[in-house]
Amino acid sequence: MKSKAFSIAIIFFLLSCQVLAQYTLSGTIVDSESNQPITNAEVYDRTSSQLTSTNEKGYFEINNLKEGKHKIVILSLEYQTLEEELDISGDKNITIPMRVFQQELSEVVISQKREEIFALTRLQPVVGTAIYAGKKTEVVLLDQMVGNAATNNARQIYSQVVGLNIYESIDAGLQLNIGGRGLDPNRTSNFNTRQNGYDISADVLGYPESYYTPPADALSQIQVVRGAASLQYGTQFGGLINFKMKQPSQEPIAFTARQSIGSFGLFNTFNSLSGTVGKFSYYTYINYKKGDGFRPNAEFESTNYFGSFNYNFTEKTSINFEFTSLNYLAQQPGGLTDTQFRADPNFSNRSRNWFEVNWKLYSLKLNHKLSKRSDLSINFFALNAGRNAVGFRGDPTELNLNPITQVDEQDTDGSYFFSRDLIKGKFENWGAEVRYLTRYRFKGSDAVLLLGSKYYDANNSSIQGPGSRGTDANFSLATNENPNYINQSDFTFPNRNLAFFGENILFINDRLSITPGFRYEYIRTESAGIYNREGVDLVGNVQPLGDTTDNRVFERSFILLGIGASFEPNENVEIYSNLSQNYRSVTFSDIRVTSPTFIIDPEISDERGFTFDLGVRGKLGELISYDVGGYGLFYDDRIGIILDDRANRVRGNIGTALIVGVEFFADWNLAKTLALSTTKHKLNWFVNSAITESSYLDSDENNVEGKKVEFIPTINLKTGLRFGYQNLLGSLQFTYISEQFTDVENSAIPADTDNRNGIIGEIPAYSIMDFSLSYKFNQFKIETGVNNLLDTSYFTRRATGYPGPGIIPSEPRNFYLTLEIKI
Repeated sequence: MKSKAFSIAIIFFLLSCQVLAQYTLSGTIVDSESNQPITNAEVYDRTSSQLTSTNEKGYFEINNLKEGKHKIVILSLEYQTLEEELDISGDKNITIPMRVFQQELSEVVISQKREEIFALTRLQPVVGTAIYAGKKTEVVLLDQMVGNAATNNARQIYSQVVGLNIYESIDAGLQLNIGGRGLDPNRTSNFNTRQNGYDISADVLGYPESYYTPPADALSQIQVVRGAASLQYGTQFGGLINFKMKQPSQEPIAFTARQSIGSFGLFNTFNSLSGTVGKFSYYTYINYKKGDGFRPNAEFESTNYFGSFNYNFTEKTSINFEFTSLNYLAQQPGGLTDTQFRADPNFSNRSRNWFEVNWKLYSLKLNHKLSKRSDLSINFFALNAGRNAVGFRGDPTELNLNPITQVDEQDTDGSYFFSRDLIKGKFENWGAEVRYLTRYRFKGSDAVLLLGSKYYDANNSSIQGPGSRGTDANFSLATNENPNYINQSDFTFPNRNLAFFGENILFINDRLSITPGFRYEYIRTESAGIYNREGVDLVGNVQPLGDTTDNRVFERSFILLGIGASFEPNENVEIYSNLSQNYRSVTFSDIRVTSPTFIIDPEISDERGFTFDLGVRGKLGELISYDVGGYGLFYDDRIGIILDDRANRVRGNIGTALIVGVEFFADWNLAKTLALSTTKHKLNWFVNSAITESSYLDSDENNVEGKKVEFIPTINLKTGLRFGYQNLLGSLQFTYISEQFTDVENSAIPADTDNRNGIIGEIPAYSIMDFSLSYKFNQFKIETGVNNLLDTSYFTRRATGYPGPGIIPSEPRNFYLTLEIKI
């Protein structure tokens, strides 16, 4: 298998050897009056779809241009957009003057300029050392969002990303829980989640859950690439989510402070420093957040630091170091049954459940331009982190009762009768990713080749046992103090991964390109440790049966293949398609975690499948931008939870599923349609909808075949208005999610009955409205809004473990107020 992978890589490489003469367009962008250079101006060649930006000297360079006419667009925030046609017949160097805007730069004008720049910078066929040609890609531009950034409100942030299913957070957005196309949203575990291009999840293969989410205040973009990202970034079915941090200011020092307050005791302070001094630049922030939550026993507190430090040795070589630290502690009010939720969604009978995260990320990246045609990037990254959870995870109707007195009894020392369940996880991993990208000519046509390799090494551990008997956030094992207590499990998970990947854009002509690709994976996942077996005696009491050693090794290697195509009948329309194989490794939480709500099938195995996309995106004049497409996701050996013949809930491979859908996004510029002054007015209406059908095609389990796949609403709709007048901007958004099932048997619970602890059943349809405003004056900005404007009582999740188990209610109507100052 390894030799096949190297053979494919060699074939890809040999294709790049036939290189013909190409030309370079370079120049300097200057102010038309002062003749001073303009930094960070975007320069885009529509003909070759290449984008670059000017450096501190106003200089830009676009390479690998073929002979002929090229349409060049130049944009800068404070200058009038410039577009001209150049005749390229050899290397060309030019000086281009730009005129300053004559009118005041109001928030409406700035917003429109950002939209122009965004139209160019949204993922081009080639960006740096990455290829996005022929893929379903979406970009969230955070500077364009008018919404609740203080709580990372996912409904508003991802309002223009189609088909996402969201578990809504009750801890002000400390964790992101999104899934798409029928994938479980829990901690975004079905996406390959990255920050500035490197992994940030606990363990990419063994435990791909993301306990850390960057604050929206720090982000410039969120890049989303669907299932076809599996070839470049990893094997997940969901694709890629990449959080791009803001870039350093061109000034020596720039300071931004954002102070927010909100409902339920919310306080959020975000403070950043950035700047450029010669060849050195930096961006750094600290974010502190706390709140009480809308339910009892739901307080949280977090501190997050980030620093990015860059040094440009030459025009061709730069190095970047980044460090991230997150510490947070959250009390968890527990889940509810359906009866409890209908009676009072604010209810909590869990005062002893706590969750703690300590996350430290490191990244060191070298970028080097080998030639005008070729780029190289080398990225080293590492994680040192831990997560601890302590509490009672049993039936939501039960308390930690003394079996004799049937009360939640305290001893004379204030401790409770039962110890709490404790899970401690530690994650230590590191990796390196190398990417080489070159542009060349093959048989008279343009081509782009990407080759890369990634090595990943993880040494993680998990221990589960009895915790303390108090109510505080004590994450100590009781077995350290009392030898009569027994740990339920104690495991280490050493994982290794080596991957080689490649993609090659072949331009058949000026309008049509195809992009074949491959990924070779060698994966070795291990579990080594012991767990305590339990049995039930004749009178129903649980009895320990002793420790059992359980050492497992899963070693496999395989090749994933894919091919994409892009056809542009004109510069305003692109038809794209992609077919790629996907794979998802079984995680160590699938292998060995003791839960009172389900058991693990010892024969559980990896998941495989493929994703197909076909769509068209573009613009209708200057009024409407759109992206319409259909997809199919074939999912073999899908993992889920089902009842066995003894009424035990078992997590294992359920069967083969097919998910198909139509996704539609459109943004209509009503201000231009109504002939309003675009220097004063902003009025856009957007529609983001997904219609999805799904079915289990085959299963060895009873009552599964023909059922709908869980976590898939048939209708997923977000629509709204984005409006503004001079320095006032606003948004009004409506969200509708239809009913969805949470189990493979599509269990439906009658309204007048309770169910199995709130864990099994449908999630009813719900509608939510959000309203936000912002107003800027000088260096100050005020933002305010109301989320869940109509005060809908609803939920988006039935948890099988933490933070439940049971129904996790979503927030009622709540407000926020933010004051920003920039210096």
